[in-house]
Amino acid sequence: MNILELREKIDSGSVDSATLFKESVEAAKKSQKEYNPFVTILDKYEKIDSNSLLSGIPYALKDNISTNGILTTASSNILKNFVPIYDATIYKKLKEAGAVLVGKTVLDELAMGGTGTTGHTGSVKNPWDKTRQIGGSSSGSAAAVALGIVPFAIGSDTGDSVRKPAAYGGVVGFKPTYGRISRYGLFAFASSLDHLGVLTTNVKDAAIVTDIVKGYDPHDMTSLPDDNKVYSDLLDNPVKGKKLFYIKEAMENADKEILDNFEIVIKNCESLGMEVVAESIDKDLLLAIYPSYMAISCAEATSNDANLNGIHFGVRGEGKTPDEIITNARTNGFSELIKRRFIIGSYILQRENQEKLFLNAYRVRRMIVDRINELFLKYDAIIMPAAAGIAPKFEEKSDKLSDKYLILDNHLCIGNFGGYPSITIPSGFIKKMPIGINITGRVKEDDIVLNIANKLEGTMEYKNQIARRDINV
Repeated sequence: MNILELREKIDSGSVDSATLFKESVEAAKKSQKEYNPFVTILDKYEKIDSNSLLSGIPYALKDNISTNGILTTASSNILKNFVPIYDATIYKKLKEAGAVLVGKTVLDELAMGGTGTTGHTGSVKNPWDKTRQIGGSSSGSAAAVALGIVPFAIGSDTGDSVRKPAAYGGVVGFKPTYGRISRYGLFAFASSLDHLGVLTTNVKDAAIVTDIVKGYDPHDMTSLPDDNKVYSDLLDNPVKGKKLFYIKEAMENADKEILDNFEIVIKNCESLGMEVVAESIDKDLLLAIYPSYMAISCAEATSNDANLNGIHFGVRGEGKTPDEIITNARTNGFSELIKRRFIIGSYILQRENQEKLFLNAYRVRRMIVDRINELFLKYDAIIMPAAAGIAPKFEEKSDKLSDKYLILDNHLCIGNFGGYPSITIPSGFIKKMPIGINITGRVKEDDIVLNIANKLEGTMEYKNQIARRDINV
């Protein structure tokens, strides 16, 4: 059930919160062997009394978010025994709202990756087809919602890590404006790109959760003052007259099934009175999105994770000198993918490379954001397929660039480059696998993005869907 359905059950007395928690825990444990969504499943029921809509509602939390006294590993061997001594602001707010934590979810190690295959406890499998990825890095959170274990889960999004798994899992993934949700207690990956977000089965639930967790936090200098809007009350505002655009160059080489689904979505937008227009952006600039993202994110990650050395943080390495301890801790504590990204980041940050690689990547980012902001003078939002296709098979996983789908598969990074609010909602199926559509809007116009998504969701049949676990394609 979704949040409002559970709220009604609890308020009517037909079910109690402790029973819901127990059922969610049992479902989590049952799913663990087949799908591996959780690092930690909690057995102790803890709830604070509250009048919030989330009071008594079970949920899951990505395992790179600090929870006092609860194992928090970031799905990395170097932190496999780490138990924080403070609560992240988002966790504190959910706890104070009466939401009940069921468990901490698997991610790509240190949130670096988009496959859901690099966590130290193993790969997360797609609930719609166990031979396929769920995507990442918020892989366990997406799977937990898609499996119906919890009605909502919290994830983080640095390039597409909430919105791409949402598309692959047939659920909703919302990343608000940069700073709308405090990042205090989130293990930093790339600080200028990191956002916290929410995964649900419908747009209204995403708005309800965001209403609870948004707002200024003195512990996070990048957090925004609360806009004092109740997003869940604004979802049904009229969208007639809204103007959307899509990037023409990104649709080149797209598979016919993706294009066919996109045409249906456009017609649905038009039936609501919205206009959808194709706009052109310099292809060289679009092709630079992914390499610029990699340069920025690897460099910032190398700096942010410098404390994971087996001395300050992390499982202690063997050695007689500090250098030996650090080398052994990192050699044994990080996967090959993470080590590769740290090497890339270190190379980019070398003094002789900073101008050519690091600063140029930031210049490209600024050029892209400037072009999008220019288009936002005419349009209310971007609308695009959330991915170039369905969730890949596990044997198709790769950390390399894709020539054919380079733009369409990586355009969600734009939302992180500019800090824009961005949401993915389910829009159909290809080969019995879910696909999604993404809507990205102007900074601080989270309510408008949610409003458009909610209205569009109402024209389709994919709201509140849970994976059909009897189907193994």
